[in-house]
Amino acid sequence: MKLLVVGATGSVGTHLVSQALDHGHTVHALTRNPNPDQLTPHGRLTIVEGDPTNPATLPKNVTDVDAVLISLGGGLTGSPRSQGTQTIIDAMAKTGTKRLICQTTLGVGDSRDNLNFKWKYIMFGGLLRFPYNDHVKQEDYVRASDTNWTIVRPSAFTDGPVTGSYSQNFGPDATGLDLEISRADVAHFMLAQLETDTNIGKACSISN
Repeated sequence: MKLLVVGATGSVGTHLVSQALDHGHTVHALTRNPNPDQLTPHGRLTIVEGDPTNPATLPKNVTDVDAVLISLGGGLTGSPRSQGTQTIIDAMAKTGTKRLICQTTLGVGDSRDNLNFKWKYIMFGGLLRFPYNDHVKQEDYVRASDTNWTIVRPSAFTDGPVTGSYSQNFGPDATGLDLEISRADVAHFMLAQLETDTNIGKACSISN
């Protein structure tokens, strides 16, 4: 498939790019930096310079792809995740691209019940409240879009390797979760959605 990875130089995005290439996909990596150090040159990798939060800098051909995978960061303030996601959705509408896989966070919506006290009240209720609220808005935009969307809600990131072994699609009453998952496994799950329609229109929680 021909994929657009938004947030390609981020901590999950770099795994999305490398794993997608390993699986034989062609990747367009959207980045503000025309020469990103985080991405290794590859014959099926095209660096597309642009800012997902600014439609004026978004090349028109960026959505000439089979699917779009969004893994946006953006610090502790502002709204880069939601704003960038809406901009990409608008671009997809213009070109007719339908498949969208968007990474948010465990704790949004009904998955809030999966969080422990630390994550529910100290992290997302305090230190990370702006990114959390941005993810909430991001999911609202995805759900309102005319796309074949899948939302991926990972727990806290670690730097472990890809294992392919983690809990997925669990409900808000799930117990015994570590509330951690490797960035590599987040990318693994996101790319796996390209091979199935089962989770279209669903928000999927994943965690160890």
